[in-house]
Amino acid sequence: MKGSKQIDMVNGRLFKNIVLYTLPIIATSVLQLLFNTADLLVVGRYCGADSVGAVGATGSIITLIVYLFMGLSIGVSVAVAQGLGGNHNTRVHKSVHTAFPVAAVGGIVLTIVGVLFSRYFLEWMGTPEETIGLATIYMRIYFCGVLGNLVYNFGAAILRAAGDTVRPLIYLSIAGVVNVGLNLIFVIFFHMNVAGVALATAISQFVSATLVVIALMRRNDACKLELKKLCFDRQAVGRILNIGIPAGIQGTLFNISNVIIQAAVNSFGAEVVNGMSAAGNIEGYVYVSFSAFGQTALNFVGQNIGAKKEERISRIIGICFGCVTVTGLTLGVLSYVFGSQLLSLYITDSPEAIKYGVIKLLWMGVPYFLCGIMEVMSCTLRGMGSSVAAMLVSVLGVCGVRLVWIFTVFQMFHTLECLFFSYTVSWLATIITDLIVYRVIVKKRRFHLENPHVKRKIFGLK
Repeated sequence: MKGSKQIDMVNGRLFKNIVLYTLPIIATSVLQLLFNTADLLVVGRYCGADSVGAVGATGSIITLIVYLFMGLSIGVSVAVAQGLGGNHNTRVHKSVHTAFPVAAVGGIVLTIVGVLFSRYFLEWMGTPEETIGLATIYMRIYFCGVLGNLVYNFGAAILRAAGDTVRPLIYLSIAGVVNVGLNLIFVIFFHMNVAGVALATAISQFVSATLVVIALMRRNDACKLELKKLCFDRQAVGRILNIGIPAGIQGTLFNISNVIIQAAVNSFGAEVVNGMSAAGNIEGYVYVSFSAFGQTALNFVGQNIGAKKEERISRIIGICFGCVTVTGLTLGVLSYVFGSQLLSLYITDSPEAIKYGVIKLLWMGVPYFLCGIMEVMSCTLRGMGSSVAAMLVSVLGVCGVRLVWIFTVFQMFHTLECLFFSYTVSWLATIITDLIVYRVIVKKRRFHLENPHVKRKIFGLK
């Protein structure tokens, strides 16, 4: 049953519904970033640039470790969206009740890995001695809350697949207030430095997880969660893993290149690391503002595939492309123009670090909208059920191009500008390849729909 907060993805005007659906996702993603921003602002104001660098230096490695399991939430979203689009309520019910045990197992595994191996990961990345001690403390405490992070994101994926993007925003807003309040208490009054902001983040993640679970338990449709029915349904696990594992691998490999780039950044010294950490947080707001349209494409395409309304997919892509370009280009340019002022909010004791941060905002922030176009195409392929194709394209277009660039071009021109230009090259290569793959998939799907006897012969179906 559709509630007042749910968007109809298979009927009605696409542009209006896409915008209404996406705006709460943008707001939700911004609030998630505020968790990290609150950490950086508080430690920057009360603990200094080294503490900012310590928190920022953990970002790429945390994302790398967590994203494999976070990719499974994409599998949950597609499974639920396609099931709802095709009115397969039993399939949706099983997917929902399989999602949370998967999230629990993933959270426990990640907690153990993060607590035990944080120091080794940071050493492998060449984290400067000035920040590695504080960074290790932050990572270990952060991973104690990763179970709450996974549960929230799996639950939010279910709500969004059902067309509800408002409730995840509300719950994260509440958690965000908790996070900021605890940040101030732990750092200012208890002088806990990065340990305080990590603990505040961990607690707030469990708050958002609790709220999203309660919301699903109160639903009265196929997405209703009943704790006594939690299980590992074989078919549901298969559907989730079929989409989720390639998405997780894609995200993990995608972030391996970021970790290698972070290691290259670390080679320039602590001032550069501090500036990059602050600039990366600013870029994060640009990223979530346009990448939300990728999540929208994922669920809109998924539901329309389930409803067999494939003629709407090209229009979904076109609208998302336009929104991503306008949003990303506008915010990217503004982040560079006002870069010094924005960076001074994070760093108060190092003009040199601010200078390096502005360099990153120019070379990554301005062309950042290309990353959004790339994500729309990748999510479109996943929504159509072609998660493996999306993974392979990203591995070759993103990881492959960046790694080749780092070990060839960057070795000849060892500058920050050259390092960051690898992102633009990789985005363009991936977009072109994604478009080619999309056209091939569309032609094959159309051919098999028009010639069902050929489809049966090719796939051996009776």
